Amino acid sequence: MPKSIARSKTRKSVAKRFKVTATGKVVRNKASRRHLLASKSAKKKRHMAKSVVVHDTVVDRIKACLPFSH
Repeated sequence: MPKSIARSKTRKSVAKRFKVTATGKVVRNKASRRHLLASKSAKKKRHMAKSVVVHDTVVDRIKACLPFSH
């Protein structure tokens, strides 16, 4: 099958890092919550636990790597 007809594969590294919501928004987890947590305040750790919406400038590139998510 020609490449123009075939669908692209899912980039698994992107699929593990990002999620597309039902409304089409792309969300990600925040960084800096793996180690060195003793020096961070409880408030900072609590805020880093929540997910955040990805900036508009990279949404198209992320969705291109996730062809079956939207």
